[in-house]
Amino acid sequence: MDDTSRRRAFLVATGAALVTACQKNGQVPVAAAATGSTPPDENRSSTNQQNQGKDAEDVSATEDLMREHGAIRRVLIVYREAAARLRAKAGSVPPDPLQQAAQLMRSFAEEYHEKKLEETHIFPALAKAGGPLAATVSTLIAQHRRGREITESILAMTQKTVSPQAAEPLARSLEAFARMYELHAAIEDTVIFPAWKKALTPKELDAMGDRFEDIEHETFGKDGFEAAVAQVGSIEKALGIDLDAWTAPPPPRA
Repeated sequence: MDDTSRRRAFLVATGAALVTACQKNGQVPVAAAATGSTPPDENRSSTNQQNQGKDAEDVSATEDLMREHGAIRRVLIVYREAAARLRAKAGSVPPDPLQQAAQLMRSFAEEYHEKKLEETHIFPALAKAGGPLAATVSTLIAQHRRGREITESILAMTQKTVSPQAAEPLARSLEAFARMYELHAAIEDTVIFPAWKKALTPKELDAMGDRFEDIEHETFGKDGFEAAVAQVGSIEKALGIDLDAWTAPPPPRA
């Protein structure tokens, strides 16, 4: 056996001895990786589960904003469906689910997502940078204001059963809000948020993710996103809005 082979055999033997000793104490040394040894399956499984759990909880600031838009878009679907039903038969839409949808839009979208995140942290940074996006930001802020006016109107009109006379004005308000916010959120997701992310360093973006999480907990006392998803789910259920029923029919044959 040459010197190289003897050194390799010595290292492997030493590493195996270290692993055996540490296993008895419930530990696996870092040196085990250097000697080619691997931790027991149960230790590897535990480490993988910890890493997966950490990854599952690690949500970037932009991802957080976009998934909040997902919850808001579900409210827009409620608005559009309610508008169609109001036109067909005013009494077919109970006021409570619409009142709850508008309250969710007020608390989660307007007071939290718009005011505390976008208007406080994102829009000012892009407006300060100037350029074409500054004008876009101005339009988005104006749409926030108009949305709050419409929400106030919806809340007032859904305090009781919607009369036939009020059905058409309410349907128009619901549709106008949904139409505006659909493009509004799409522009933010595809233009505004990517530009804001690009303007930050990875460290700054990570810090903003932590800050957004703090704001969410300060505002709602818990995970506001999870609560919003649960609430919109119950609203959909009350109105009979079901994913299966939204599957498009087959296209007409040529």
